Amino acid sequence: MRYLENERVRLVKESGEVKCKREEIKKDECIDNRSIWEHRQVYHFRIVKKRHNVTCYELKTGKNEKEAKKLQGKVKTIWGNLVTGENLETAINGQDVVIHLAFIIPPASEKNPKLAHKINVEGTAKVVDVIKAQKNPPRLIFTSTIAVYGDSQHLAPPRKVTDILNPVDNYGNQKIECEKLVMKSGIQWSILRFAAAPSIDWKRVDPIMYEVPLTDRIEFIHPGDIGCALANAVESDEIWGKILLIGGGEKCWMYQAEFMEKALDMLGIGMLPKEAFGKKSYHTDWMDTKESERILRYQKHTYDDFLREQAAVFGKRAFFVKLFRPIVCWYLLFQSPYYRQYICGKICPGVKMKKVGKKVKKSV
Repeated sequence: MRYLENERVRLVKESGEVKCKREEIKKDECIDNRSIWEHRQVYHFRIVKKRHNVTCYELKTGKNEKEAKKLQGKVKTIWGNLVTGENLETAINGQDVVIHLAFIIPPASEKNPKLAHKINVEGTAKVVDVIKAQKNPPRLIFTSTIAVYGDSQHLAPPRKVTDILNPVDNYGNQKIECEKLVMKSGIQWSILRFAAAPSIDWKRVDPIMYEVPLTDRIEFIHPGDIGCALANAVESDEIWGKILLIGGGEKCWMYQAEFMEKALDMLGIGMLPKEAFGKKSYHTDWMDTKESERILRYQKHTYDDFLREQAAVFGKRAFFVKLFRPIVCWYLLFQSPYYRQYICGKICPGVKMKKVGKKVKKSV
């Protein structure tokens, strides 16, 4: 199988497609990926190991060129742009399966909804149109999200495929728009809705961490299990025409308080005060993954496994984090709009902080 993958769409543009071509013992596969490179390499490894031919449709940047060299000889890279469709037909032609992962995600999708729609929805439409134009159209695996259910914390868990969709942000709405587009396309499709699949970028703080209330239910899935699910999906005859929920399973069900406490303890920081986190329910929840696990057999890791791996990646930097822990804690706290508002209220009772673009203003 050949496999094509593309890096996550960033704030401006990044996308990818994966495609596969049937041969006697191989398939050609193309994937567009929303994950950062280290997770992408997991997908590549899983599919290459299964003797598939992998092609990566990727935006040409310095970082991506550097990472592509690491996979040279194992993965074919086709440089393109999902916004313009550059080289998209070349990437899809002759493939058996396309795994479409490219998407602008929160908070970028909420800050620039027009750009997000252009890449997310219009980009998906381009992929579908190119697939339909092929003499032998490849199958399409479209990756969706738990966000399509919106705020479901008031409902009895777990979420099921048949539950009502009620997205509360651009990201969820655009995923639903794409799901409908795919299902009405007339091509063979499968939709995989993923649980929370966090990545740790040691160079920045993800503001999403402050948005999820500590009391919210959340299901984790290890990036390696995502890779396993995708690799097994391209070989499955049972997934087509189905929507499957992909998560870590009941062993990965937890509340956000446990999720954050374990991650921050691993970093040597310790849990932040509850005032740093929002109180409005976020689009996370537990999911019923029994059917997807029966078909794909991908649930191999736990959240604790992930944290042990990240601790190894973090390495000696943990010493310096512990050494400068008070400074690191204050830095993290003041990245939280909720904690800044809390402190402002303590210092100046009756004064509230309002966000205005990227600036913060005070009002009485």
